[in-house]
Amino acid sequence: MTTTPHDADAGLDPVAGEDRPWFNFYGPAVPRRIAPLEDTSLGQMVSDTASRFGDAPAFSNLGGTLSFHDVDQLATRFAAFLQHDLGLRKGDRIVIQMPNLLQYPVALYGALRAGLIVVNANPLYTTREMTGVFKDAKPRAIVVLANFADKVEDVLPSTSIEHVIVTQVGDLLPSPKRQIVNFVAAKIKKTVPAYHLPNAIAFTTALAKGRAERFDDPVVMPDDVAFLQYTGGTTGGAKAAVLTHRNLLANQDQFMAQVRQTLGEERQSTIIAALPLYHVFALTVNCIGFFRFGAKNELITNPRDIPGFVKTLSQVKPDAIVLVSTLAGALMDNEHFKELDFERMSLTVAGGMAVRSAVADRWKAVTGTDIIEGYGLTEASPVVSVNPTHMAPRVGTIGVPLPSTDVRIVDDERNVVPQGTAGELAVRGPQVMRGYWNNDEETARVLTDDGWLLTGDIAVMDEDGFFTIVDRKKEIIVASGFNVYPGEIEDAAMMHPLVVEAGAIPIPDERAGEVPKLFVVRRDDSLTEEALKAFLKERLTGYKRPRAIEFIDELPKTNVGKVLRRALREREAARGASEG
Repeated sequence: MTTTPHDADAGLDPVAGEDRPWFNFYGPAVPRRIAPLEDTSLGQMVSDTASRFGDAPAFSNLGGTLSFHDVDQLATRFAAFLQHDLGLRKGDRIVIQMPNLLQYPVALYGALRAGLIVVNANPLYTTREMTGVFKDAKPRAIVVLANFADKVEDVLPSTSIEHVIVTQVGDLLPSPKRQIVNFVAAKIKKTVPAYHLPNAIAFTTALAKGRAERFDDPVVMPDDVAFLQYTGGTTGGAKAAVLTHRNLLANQDQFMAQVRQTLGEERQSTIIAALPLYHVFALTVNCIGFFRFGAKNELITNPRDIPGFVKTLSQVKPDAIVLVSTLAGALMDNEHFKELDFERMSLTVAGGMAVRSAVADRWKAVTGTDIIEGYGLTEASPVVSVNPTHMAPRVGTIGVPLPSTDVRIVDDERNVVPQGTAGELAVRGPQVMRGYWNNDEETARVLTDDGWLLTGDIAVMDEDGFFTIVDRKKEIIVASGFNVYPGEIEDAAMMHPLVVEAGAIPIPDERAGEVPKLFVVRRDDSLTEEALKAFLKERLTGYKRPRAIEFIDELPKTNVGKVLRRALREREAARGASEG
């Protein structure tokens, strides 16, 4: 990639030299402000990283491995194919729809190197969800795993997509493993539904064609758009955060300052990427951050296959693992997980949802390492704060803001509230998005003129500068005029040894207006509603206690394991409608 002079340090110091209480808890290797960015773009970052780490393993998956040099070379070939064979130009959108496979970083970095804007799509999207995203983003091309190509066939006529590139699970594995894995997926496990896309191009063919073409550097700059990252947003309804190359490069720099002081750089670290790379947390932390750090990312394709996941852990013996709280709980319920050797593991990072204290305590007992909890959201690329890695975490808090990040708590009029008072969390820093794609109204709702992002999360700051998320602003339960936060009820319930998971929602009440209801997944039937209510009576004041408790087999969750309270509310509303 061509290096072009740029003002890479613009906007990297929102604190502007002022003091903040959280600076006292930065480790010796963590600066208050990140340095000017070394790369103009993510594509250049790949090239520069490959020159440093060369043939060291960068990504492993299903028994195959790509070195840093491989990633750089294959991404360049894919970029050349996109340019010359498909005629795609800088600023065109391309969808990537696949789970964690070796093909993901190749397709991602190839598209970014060609100056395209990547639209990450959850492979589990319904055709309705796909149609909504594709109509909004107006992509010209899509790279999709064959397992989901039938859905692309269904939606293709109603979209702007001109080119479909299909990949098989084992496409980047060495022969004969590649042929065996692809045959088993299609013919034995039958995970590839029939589809008819006569003009589709095989991913392997695309790479072969790109090898014969010359890559033309489009000169991608820091403030060029890198991603349209779709999210529920801060006010509900799917929308795309516009994230630039600067946003992502800055955020991984902010986050990795904490990691360096824990893992060190004397030898190569192995990191478990258990969250999907299309999710913004794993995208920044694993695919970009740990890659640039020179670590090897072990990609977990299906983390819900706990036995398979545990087998991988036994073989890999990682230095660090990136997951969510619910996945940590599922791993610890596996007897073989408790028998693993965790001698090398020194870091566990949890994102996507709050870490329950019961899960954190069990994890420490089993693995010997603390779960480091942080906080982020898509609109901030995504990491905002993290518990310092050089000290024991303050469980239940989201830690302290990252370098070059300012955070404050505001009321409904956007005035700063006194320390210790709950209010909306506002963030300013180089990781904050440009805005929402083609949605000026929603952009104005969450971004202030002076660059503050209103997150929609209710938080408090203690005197040390540690922040605690109380809950989502829109999910507050108002019982007799008192604010009740679902997370507090769930956390209390999770302290019971027979409670696996819990989700709290409001239900209507004639006297109080709203009261909490709790959905619970229990370990066995010996736990009764009466027993759990008695347990919570000791931990919650009257108006916070759930008026009703319902035991269910499984809580609805997002693709990264976050409890979907909205789905619980919809379930309750549907029941009320049928009974009424």
